[in-house]
Amino acid sequence: MTIPFKSEPSDLHQRALFPSNVFDLLPADHDCFLFHDLFQQLDTGTIEAKYSPNGQHAYHPRQLTSILIYGYSHGVFSSRQLEKRCREDLSFMYIASRNCPNFRVLSDFRKNNADFFHACFKQTVELALELKLVSLGHVSLDGSKFKANSSKHKAMSYKHLKEKEAALTTAIDDLIKQAASCDTEEDAAHGSRRGDELPEELAFKQTRLDTIKTAKAALEKREAALNPGKAIDDKKQISFADEDARIMGKKGDFDYRYNGQISVDSDHQIIVGQHVSQHANDKQEVEPALIALKEATDQLPDKMMSLDNGYYSGDNLEVLEESTVKAYVAVDRGEQSEADTPSDSGRRLVKADFVYDTASDSFRCPADQILALKTQNKAGKRVYQGEAATCQRCPYHKRCCRSQTGEARTISSDDQEVVRQQMRKRMMTDDAKTTQSDCRASVWSYQERWIPGV
Repeated sequence: MTIPFKSEPSDLHQRALFPSNVFDLLPADHDCFLFHDLFQQLDTGTIEAKYSPNGQHAYHPRQLTSILIYGYSHGVFSSRQLEKRCREDLSFMYIASRNCPNFRVLSDFRKNNADFFHACFKQTVELALELKLVSLGHVSLDGSKFKANSSKHKAMSYKHLKEKEAALTTAIDDLIKQAASCDTEEDAAHGSRRGDELPEELAFKQTRLDTIKTAKAALEKREAALNPGKAIDDKKQISFADEDARIMGKKGDFDYRYNGQISVDSDHQIIVGQHVSQHANDKQEVEPALIALKEATDQLPDKMMSLDNGYYSGDNLEVLEESTVKAYVAVDRGEQSEADTPSDSGRRLVKADFVYDTASDSFRCPADQILALKTQNKAGKRVYQGEAATCQRCPYHKRCCRSQTGEARTISSDDQEVVRQQMRKRMMTDDAKTTQSDCRASVWSYQERWIPGV
């Protein structure tokens, strides 16, 4: 039995007798038409002023900007791939007005106009506000790690940098002494050269030392900015190729990356704020996120803001408390009490099972023992501890104390415990549970749409 498949059109290889618009092949609701209309509203006057009327005509800055933003919005980040899409993909051909800029033109335009791209982002957010695509009623903040253009193998730890610097300095000193003692053999050694050049071995080591000193200084400068007043951990690393990138990752996948922070409006998952961080976690990212959101939209969310438990830190909570934004920050697992997780009745007692009393600055355990403040350091870290004898007699002892030497249970906190308690109470309300669900849906929708490979 012969199955009747559809046959090829008879005019497949024929030329059209009457002219037609090739873009009619695209669906009428294709997003390239909306993007094109939006791009036409971009103000590129500051870039146009840099061009000269002399020489070969250049591609219009608006057209190059359109290709780059449209490509990035569809997960195409390679300039070579963007050039290929402009040759082969109808939607890209429409955005590019059937032009096909060379990949180097696209790459150089992006590199040379970084500030302009930030301004373009603000313009697109303003357009989204005008079109009622963004309400800023509910904004979700999340971070994504972006790989840096650097290899883990092109890097050294701070300890290794110091050791290498010392070893190379000694080697160079030895070579200089050796050169000074060979004055009588200079002519034979240098031949036709001037005689005052550095020996090859010395030149290589000196170059290597200069590179290491530069990297060491860059690491010290970076750590001083990120952790002012703190000693540098010998395990801290820096890449020779990209001094700003930092090792980030989880579950064995560690590489040089940046922490991209994105604020997404819940209406249509439109990005309304963004900044790039060198911190491997999100514990200090709320303040720069609010600043970026304010710069892009000239306002803050008027209803609420949702964040996952990576943002559950005292610094972030204090910033949110001082702002006008009603925030919902998911509580850390260690901050969830047994009442929050009744099915896990046999688990170890965590910090949230202990009630904090603001007036006495102490914790009360489930057996009503008071854990008083024991130590506090300059950084604000506090340690609270009960009585060892009381802990030994406690019915919760096996689920609470883990000390091998019979020490009483301790609770670690800091001088921001009050704002943590306030957020924990807020997150126990029905409104918070609904908000968390909406936040996850918004973030997942955004990630599926904008981040390749998620």
